[in-house]
Amino acid sequence: MVPRRLLLHSFGFIHVSLNVPLIAEALETKEPEVIRTQKLDSGVRIQDIVDGEGKEAHEGDLVKINYVCRRSNGYFVHSTVDQFSGESAPVILPLNEKEIIKGLKEVIIGMKAGGKRRALIPPSVGYVNENLGPIPDEFGPRRSLLSHVKEPLIFEVQLIKVL
Repeated sequence: MVPRRLLLHSFGFIHVSLNVPLIAEALETKEPEVIRTQKLDSGVRIQDIVDGEGKEAHEGDLVKINYVCRRSNGYFVHSTVDQFSGESAPVILPLNEKEIIKGLKEVIIGMKAGGKRRALIPPSVGYVNENLGPIPDEFGPRRSLLSHVKEPLIFEVQLIKVL
C-alpha cells in the first residue's frame, strides 16, 4: 500500500495550498470542439466545418463551388484554390448524376451558401465514369485522379452560391 502523501507528491500535489490556483486553471481549460461525422447510406462520410447562411442547395440546382480533392492517403490531386496565391477559380456544376459524381452531389445537397464540408467519398459513388465532374483540365491532376478511381477520395467543398 502506497502512502497517500507519496501518491499526492508523485502527481505534484504535495503542497495543496500552493497548487490550488494551478488546479483551478486546469479546470477552466476547454476541450476542443468535436466535429461530428455523418455517414450516408451510400457510404459517404460528411463533416460540417462551417455552416452556411445563404440559400440551400437542392437536387437539380446549379451550384458554384470551390473544392480541394485529395486521395485517402492525403496526397493532393486537384483544387480550385491556388495554394500559394489564394486565388480561386470556382466551378459551376449541376446537381444531377449525369454530370457530377454521385458522392459529391450528396455532399452538396442540403448545404447552404457560405458553408464548407469535408467528405470521404468511396469509389462506388466517385469517378465511376470519366465524364463526371469535377475533372481538372490539366493533364497531370486528371491522370492522377483517373488512375486512382478505385480509391476513396477526400473533398473539402465550399458552396459559394446556389444559382
